[in-house]
Amino acid sequence: MRTYEDCERAPRPVAALASDHPDGDYIAPHRHPRAQLIHTVSGVMTVSSGVGSWVVPTGRAVWMPPDEEHAIRIAGHVSMRTVFVRDDARAGLPRGCEVMEVSPFLREAIVAATSIPLDYAPDGRDARVMALILDEIAAAPRLHLHVPMPRDPRLARLCARLIADPGAPAMLEQLGAECHVSGRTLARMFHRELGMSFGEWLRRMRLLLSLPRLAAGASVLEVAIEHGYDSPSAFAAMFRRALGVSPTAYFDRGRRAN
Repeated sequence: MRTYEDCERAPRPVAALASDHPDGDYIAPHRHPRAQLIHTVSGVMTVSSGVGSWVVPTGRAVWMPPDEEHAIRIAGHVSMRTVFVRDDARAGLPRGCEVMEVSPFLREAIVAATSIPLDYAPDGRDARVMALILDEIAAAPRLHLHVPMPRDPRLARLCARLIADPGAPAMLEQLGAECHVSGRTLARMFHRELGMSFGEWLRRMRLLLSLPRLAAGASVLEVAIEHGYDSPSAFAAMFRRALGVSPTAYFDRGRRAN
């Protein structure tokens, strides 16, 4: 059975690996010399690095550039398919972390790649499958499933506290007092550091933290209360505005794709 190390040392520019992880598994911070496309066939992953966190639900994938330290937290049983891409494999590949849709075509190509020998012929069918995967990575729609983290120490501590307790009240004036600034100043700090308003950051953070809970089987009512919403309908409305479908439909679509 091939390992991560086998894929890193593969003689060809692209290699793929199938792995499975139980609910609650945690992969400690690490880095790889090759870029990775990490695809979840089932379950939900939260991938964290020094610049933020990315939530990867069923049927999606995260692109992790080479030498970027990251950790992975598993929610639900995760069947993971990872494509390792050498830096010289293709010009124009993403330079930062991104979550992307995985089309049925790309999914089948990734699954097929896990059975392709690591020393595949450079001018044969297997090489063309790997080239198609790179084509599809470039064309895949990107998703805003990212919670950026500020570099300012005061903001970073505040954001970490809100992430640890997403259902806590979050009023700008009160939070600004924690940082010894006014609410208006805190709002400007969020725009300057993260390029979004505090309200947008808060909604995105709560949305992304809710995905692993929903994937684990928690009800919409439970998740709504845990993440500071007054009712399941208010949470579902926010979810639909952000992702285009209801929470139930979102996970049903991932299961059908699987």
